[in-house]
Amino acid sequence: MHYENPKPVVGCVVEHEGEILLCRRAIEPRYNYWTVPAGFMELGETLEQAAARETREEACAEVQLDNLLAVVDVPHAGQVHVFFRGTLIDGVHSAGDESLDSKLFAPEEIPWDEIAFPSGVIALQRYLKYMDEGEESVHYTQAERLKL
Repeated sequence: MHYENPKPVVGCVVEHEGEILLCRRAIEPRYNYWTVPAGFMELGETLEQAAARETREEACAEVQLDNLLAVVDVPHAGQVHVFFRGTLIDGVHSAGDESLDSKLFAPEEIPWDEIAFPSGVIALQRYLKYMDEGEESVHYTQAERLKL
């Protein structure tokens, strides 16, 4: 038997002194759009290891992971996106090989119209809601995702 299963994409909404780290994509799809550091999980790594690795690769940044923030079903792409909260360890970041730029944004400065993927928007919104209300992580079902 040969199964075709969804591919996990793992990322992190990284905070530093009240600002959120975003990367400008240097690859397709959505070249030149902003995104939270995220990418495909590799065999042999945990979700947490994947989130930390993607943050290192895309933003040249070390992150202390906190709790699970959001799980987003993306059935049309055959993917499941998993996002953690994280804190930038030393404040250092720069563009990695897959990024044109990395930048810290105050919440009111987030370029919402330039965010690469809807799942990134969900993760950022969930993070801001968490910061405002102290809510715990949430799993977005397909029905909830379709309302966004």
